[in-house]
Amino acid sequence: MEECVEPPDGGYGWVVVTSAFFTMGLTTSVLRNFGLFFLHIQNYYSVPTSTVSWVTSTSIAMFHLGAPVAGALSVYLSQRGVILIGATLAASGMIIASLGLSLPWMYLSMGALQGLGVSFCWIPTNSMVSHYFKRWRPVAFSISSSGECVFSMLFSLFFQWLIETYSWRGALLIIGGLQLNLWVCGALMRPLKPQVCSLGKLIVRRTSKKAPFQWSLIRRPELLLYIMFATLATAGFFIPPLFLVPHASHLGLEQYWTASLLSVLSLADLLGRLACGWLANLRLLRNLQLLAMAGTMLGVVLLLLPIGQSYWPIVVFTALYGFLFGSVVAVHIISIVDIVGLGGFDSALGLFMLVRSSGALLALPAAGWVADRFDGFSAAFYLAGFCIILSAIFVVLVDRLVERKNAAVINIPDPATDIL
Repeated sequence: MEECVEPPDGGYGWVVVTSAFFTMGLTTSVLRNFGLFFLHIQNYYSVPTSTVSWVTSTSIAMFHLGAPVAGALSVYLSQRGVILIGATLAASGMIIASLGLSLPWMYLSMGALQGLGVSFCWIPTNSMVSHYFKRWRPVAFSISSSGECVFSMLFSLFFQWLIETYSWRGALLIIGGLQLNLWVCGALMRPLKPQVCSLGKLIVRRTSKKAPFQWSLIRRPELLLYIMFATLATAGFFIPPLFLVPHASHLGLEQYWTASLLSVLSLADLLGRLACGWLANLRLLRNLQLLAMAGTMLGVVLLLLPIGQSYWPIVVFTALYGFLFGSVVAVHIISIVDIVGLGGFDSALGLFMLVRSSGALLALPAAGWVADRFDGFSAAFYLAGFCIILSAIFVVLVDRLVERKNAAVINIPDPATDIL
């Protein structure tokens, strides 16, 4: 019933995309710039690298663990209601973290509350964009997700200025205030009204009744393999943004030069998302094929990144990493629709985020441990590159399974033809 309803593919959908653009900017771009606070928090509490890594690791893990909760709550409270709750949690987390209490409080505030708040904003926002568009879904998703890149470019130098002007604690307080603007973004997320579509003589009406969370999707082998890809890829995704600034500082680069690397990464990320979204919309290659190629190249770049020992070589590898990362992000969520269909998207996205949280939870402390063990951050980038290359293998397997299933559906014999 749900599958037959055609998304409007425009109209108020572009307001939703605009709201999603700012939502991404005020949530995930903040997580991406946590690296600017890394050394300040480490020096403030006088703890090892691996111990500080748990702050970001907790935040990213809660971001993923909160996904099925956000999906389930959206069924009963609407996406708008869940985003408003997420805005409150995210802002509260940063404000409490600015108090500079003990390290466990940092895990709770900047970690758990911030991560859960981002999840409650991010999941319903992606769901709204996916339901408002079909033909232009890759383009709409690329535009909305690019808010993360645009704001990351602005925030990297802005956050560095805040830290130097108001200290890292004052910067967190101001960031918490900025995240209160997520209330406006949530208010603009208008749920779709009931629609009618015609299939021959059959008229199907979309009612206001909402389907429950589909836990049974976890039994689909192609979704399980895709979740394996996500778990390994997530283990590699979050290591470079966190350790890029400490790595550059370890090499002796000045603070504003190191902060500029995050701007370079974000600009390249933006170009990658827009380019890959445009390419996906041309339908020259399947989304999963694009994902496998971009993921493989991304892993190779991360393995090569430690070769750069001065500013400009690091800039080149950072730009390549950002472009390929953006390419992966542009298609890795919408590929879920190719696997389970639009009707199962919300539930599959929740399961996808839930299970892959293990990669985020373990990767950053592991990367911090190897950085302490080898007195440098090169080993952390090697770990990230290996995980992403391995994850691309699972994407290839998923693509084969999905194509085989689609071919089987096409080749189902028509009973009427057999009789004739």
